[in-house]
Amino acid sequence: MYYIRLFIIICFSLIFDGLYAQGGFTRPNDWKKYRKEVTFQAGISEFLGDLGGLNKIGTDFSPVDLEFTLTRPAISLGYRYKLAKNFNIHSSFNYLLVAGDDKLTKEKFRSNRNLNFKSNIFELAVRAEVAFFTSQVGHRYGIKKTLKRRQKGKSNEFILFAGVGGFWYNPKGKNPATGQWEKLYPMHTEGQGLPGGPKQYKRISISIPVGIAWRMTLNKLWCVGLEYSYRKTFTDYIDDVSTTYYPDKVLFEDTYGTKALAFSDPNLGNIPYATAPNGDGTGAQRGDKEKDSYMSLQFTVGRFFPPKRRKTKLRSKF
Repeated sequence: MYYIRLFIIICFSLIFDGLYAQGGFTRPNDWKKYRKEVTFQAGISEFLGDLGGLNKIGTDFSPVDLEFTLTRPAISLGYRYKLAKNFNIHSSFNYLLVAGDDKLTKEKFRSNRNLNFKSNIFELAVRAEVAFFTSQVGHRYGIKKTLKRRQKGKSNEFILFAGVGGFWYNPKGKNPATGQWEKLYPMHTEGQGLPGGPKQYKRISISIPVGIAWRMTLNKLWCVGLEYSYRKTFTDYIDDVSTTYYPDKVLFEDTYGTKALAFSDPNLGNIPYATAPNGDGTGAQRGDKEKDSYMSLQFTVGRFFPPKRRKTKLRSKF
């Protein structure tokens, strides 16, 4: 919630500043030439969840807890439509790969837990954008019967956005014996479906993307830019980790098998009884109930589709 409040404060600050800013188009209706745009984006993704993190107790999934060695690729294909000069609607299909690994932290409890995951994320999202412009205007000269000055300019567009999306994910864990990545969902690693265990989670969830973007218009057809997007989600299972270890490991193994138990609890044994049931018979803590989030930083290439020019019909004088 802290980051959402900070984002809202920044939005309002830029909106009030933008009321006095000069537009980036040299004529009032120039923005209509750039109304339709297809975007392609490529860059990196990061995950904030239960696994990995810095060499200390987690900080409620703050960006300072990012594990940069687990940076993975992200690509997007989108369509932007300008409803007004300073307001856009943008829809996109996004692919991200996210990952986490307790082996990368020296924090003793998470390191001993020894869990890992990776997951593909396929996301469809739509968002509203507020845009602000600055101009870089130069001049050029051409000779056509008379010397004529013509204007040539580039515009920088700064965008704040927020929206909603739906995404599908499918966490996998690495089998230490074979080195193969195996699907964790069917292994019910926290005892989903067993007496006293949680319900099985869904692999489709909602995301709330918020972020900031910059782009520069090169000409009437092309632009380039950079975008950062943070996604708040409503699931805690992107990494297959959320609540507690199932306390009855015998029942767990009898129901789901030895391999499922190994993926559920591969602890290193460095902290005795760390994954054993609590004194009251409940399961030991396996994860944090804070919802997962993920983010991307991407380079953007956009292609405009300007309106076709209408042909002027010559009227006969007779």
